Amino acid sequence: MTSPEAKGPKLPPSYPPKSPPPQKKPVEPPRPQPATKKPKTEVAVRRPRMVVRNRRTAAFTFRADEWAARKAAGQAVEALRGWGYLALDEGDLDTAVRQLVAAAVADGGKRVSVHLGDQDQKVLVAVLSHVAGLPDETVLSTVAALATVDSVGTDTGDDGRRLWIVLDAAPHPRRAGRTAA
Repeated sequence: MTSPEAKGPKLPPSYPPKSPPPQKKPVEPPRPQPATKKPKTEVAVRRPRMVVRNRRTAAFTFRADEWAARKAAGQAVEALRGWGYLALDEGDLDTAVRQLVAAAVADGGKRVSVHLGDQDQKVLVAVLSHVAGLPDETVLSTVAALATVDSVGTDTGDDGRRLWIVLDAAPHPRRAGRTAA
């Protein structure tokens, strides 16, 4: 047997060291960064959205087709019945919603939104066509002629044409001379 001193000093190996194995998956390239926002020097003017606070609201969306007016009127009447507006003239509400939705459908969009709100025995009905439509004053004059309509209006913005009415839902005193049947 040989002693450890007989081997001599340890020398480096005569072959190169083992290199690590190559990666199995290639390195992922950097992901594209989202587009940068507009510089803060530009001012974007945007019309504020309709905001209704501290009152009951309901919103319905319909496909803009020939049945939208009937569906919207039925759902509006049911919603206001549920809110307890028993003195509201449902015939006026039905007629007004049908006319406004028909006008919004005529604008040629894909959908129509009906929004209801109430305050102090008044009911707001706003119909949005979601496309810029031509102002049609005939529908407003027809709806304004209804007995319980307080005010009507229309405006057009980036989100489309909005037609709106305010109906009086307060119970009216009976006139002297009329008797209950």
